[in-house]
Amino acid sequence: MSKKFNVIVNVPALQTNTPFTYIADDAVEDDIKIGSRVIVPFGKAERPIQGFVVEEVTQKVTGDLKKIISVLEPEPLLNEELISLSNWLADKTYSYRVSCLNAMIPNLVKVNTRRFVKINSEKITQTQVLELLGEQQVTDLKVSDLTFAQQRQLNHWIKENKVSLEYATENSARKKMINWIWPLITDENYGVEVDKIRKNATKQLELIEILKNIDPDEGISQTTLLNEYHVGRSTLNSAVKNGWAKRSEIERYRDPFEGSDLKSDTSLQLNEEQQQAYDLVVRAIEQHQSKPILIEGVTGSGKTEVYLQSISKAIGEGKSALLLVPEISLTPLMVKRVRARFGQQVAVLHSGLSDGEKFDEWRRIIRNEVKVVVGARSAVFAPLQNLGIIIIDEEHSETYKQTDAPRYHARDVAIYRAKNANCPVVLGSATPSLESRSRVERGRYDFVQIKRRANQKDLPEIKIVDMREHLGDGFNENFSAPMVEEIQKRLLKKEQVVLMLNRRGFSSFVMCRSCGFVLKCPNCDVSLTMHMDTHSMRCHYCGHEEPIPKSCRNCGSTKIRFFGTGTEKVEQQLAEIIPEARVIRMDVDTTRRKGAHERLLAKFGNHDADILLGTQMIAKGLDFPDVTLVGVLNADTALELPDLRASERTFQLLTQVAGRAGRADKKGKVLIQTFNPDHYAIKLAQKQDYEDFFRKEMYLRHLGKYPPYYFTALISISDRDEKEALKSAYEMLNIIQPKVSSNAVILGPTAKSISKIKQKYYYQILIKYQKEPGLHNALLEVLERSQEKFRHGTRISIDPEPQNFL
Repeated sequence: MSKKFNVIVNVPALQTNTPFTYIADDAVEDDIKIGSRVIVPFGKAERPIQGFVVEEVTQKVTGDLKKIISVLEPEPLLNEELISLSNWLADKTYSYRVSCLNAMIPNLVKVNTRRFVKINSEKITQTQVLELLGEQQVTDLKVSDLTFAQQRQLNHWIKENKVSLEYATENSARKKMINWIWPLITDENYGVEVDKIRKNATKQLELIEILKNIDPDEGISQTTLLNEYHVGRSTLNSAVKNGWAKRSEIERYRDPFEGSDLKSDTSLQLNEEQQQAYDLVVRAIEQHQSKPILIEGVTGSGKTEVYLQSISKAIGEGKSALLLVPEISLTPLMVKRVRARFGQQVAVLHSGLSDGEKFDEWRRIIRNEVKVVVGARSAVFAPLQNLGIIIIDEEHSETYKQTDAPRYHARDVAIYRAKNANCPVVLGSATPSLESRSRVERGRYDFVQIKRRANQKDLPEIKIVDMREHLGDGFNENFSAPMVEEIQKRLLKKEQVVLMLNRRGFSSFVMCRSCGFVLKCPNCDVSLTMHMDTHSMRCHYCGHEEPIPKSCRNCGSTKIRFFGTGTEKVEQQLAEIIPEARVIRMDVDTTRRKGAHERLLAKFGNHDADILLGTQMIAKGLDFPDVTLVGVLNADTALELPDLRASERTFQLLTQVAGRAGRADKKGKVLIQTFNPDHYAIKLAQKQDYEDFFRKEMYLRHLGKYPPYYFTALISISDRDEKEALKSAYEMLNIIQPKVSSNAVILGPTAKSISKIKQKYYYQILIKYQKEPGLHNALLEVLERSQEKFRHGTRISIDPEPQNFL
């Protein structure tokens, strides 16, 4: 009797959490496992689409069942643990299960469905169809691109059965195959084959000598013979034809570390505070405890060494380990340290890899060929078997929150996986999130502090520069006299400087001095930013780009002025003030290319530059012994935002970037330029006093009824028609209000702070609550209604515990 399986189908326009039951042919039923991706017929047209097998059906099912068409891989890309996790994740994030499953797998394995026109040659000629539609439309039909006359004629032919519309699926996953040469020359036949070769055929004689010295069990790549041994392609083809070697295709993993040197290292001696942290983690590993552990350690306290030794302990227990870092820029640095300790047992997953590299790293993990995975947010779904520890470095970072569906927080996913695996989650930070630190207070997390740097050196001296007193220093709006003086001191001593400005581009906006007109994006309610490297005005929300204006498009005046500051502008100003300084700029614009983060940091580490200028991506993880000065050019950038976490993020950013100074033997100094020197976030960052900041910020959160005292949910509604967006927002409000008590606080509907993005108008509803048992079902009802609205052009999303409300 054929097996039956429940399948979650991937229909973007009609998502559902209800699985559909399909039957498997005898030919494929043994290849299908929980987690397998399959192609199944769906709907009246029986369109072939991708689906995920989520369970085998053992009970009797009535009615005719459709057959599974094919299995996409011989081995599932998702294990049973991740299939189970997808169910929890969909419920937790108010998402559809297929969105959760798609978020877990590499991009390269996404399946595309192509619709094409099949011609009934008995009733119509191919020439007639091609004349109407063109070859491109016949092979890949896009109805939206057809004219009304073309659509009408095509529909007429379909009714007369002259043509039909068929579907084909294309799996984009491709293994990397290379040609491999296996030598067939032995000591016994070498002399015989040499005698057959003409004496002047020197290339063949050289090749047969090479083949003789290659291990026949290992072989050699064809590329190596061609490039390194300089064997001609025709010579090699002759060798295969003569029976000296055989050629075959073999699979070769794409290596993200190709060309990089692997230097091994050994464990360092832990100091007393590090040892206490390590002992706490080891007890949890040995006793299979899943209670999260928060390690609060000052910058430079050696948390990474604690991580590495904890991972080593887990591997020694026969387990695997997962280490998450918040930024792509940090991944190469952390990977280098982890690989130095654990070698080929390490896989890496982050968006800086090519799709092919991610696909191959994923398969190394699912095949149990690695023991450690290092990666950014999405690596939390790595299909590791037998998890022994999960570590989240810089756990406070907002980058751990996914902003698109499913809107998960990697910390929540990690804690859920650890609970199922009975292993600890280690959360590390110099400035823990208020949510994590408050859970320590309530006894939900274990806690350990590391108050001293690993090298026992003092934290850097931090000085606040009040920019209100230094605007007339004679330099410009970004550089005070104390900042320039300190930079010049470092350059004379051949030391290095890190400068942070949390804004990229050249100028924040362009304004006409005659009429006050500000050049805005035509698609979004934001001003365009000037970028000198591309000589263009660019929108940082939708990517719209246009030339830099020479006159005002409103009044025609040529009195155009550029306001604000970006990293490009600061780089130019540095060249004017300190022309001898060699500067590396590190922001989104300079790190677009693959491997750019690593290359720029390597140049800085090799002293090819004196100053590293960047956005917040340089605030964490950097460890350069000759960096003795860190300058924050404008500490007020984040404080200006109307967001509940503005103070927390400012304190965290300043504390983190200050920790880049004086990490080795040389004494460090930090200068923070600000127009708000009396703000508590800046004053406490100067003192490096997290505990005082925690108490102050918790008091303010309690007054405002915000996390971690209250839970929050944010519903966003968007539409090209502003009236429709607002109408839909009130419809969602009417679903929610009757199902919550008067203790819940509902704010909105209100327009978002940036109310228009990509030609769509945005409204939002914010719900603050503590215990509302009816809210979950109300939000699930909103999710269901969002499907109906989706078909009419309205987009509705639910974000549980949003990281910002802008």
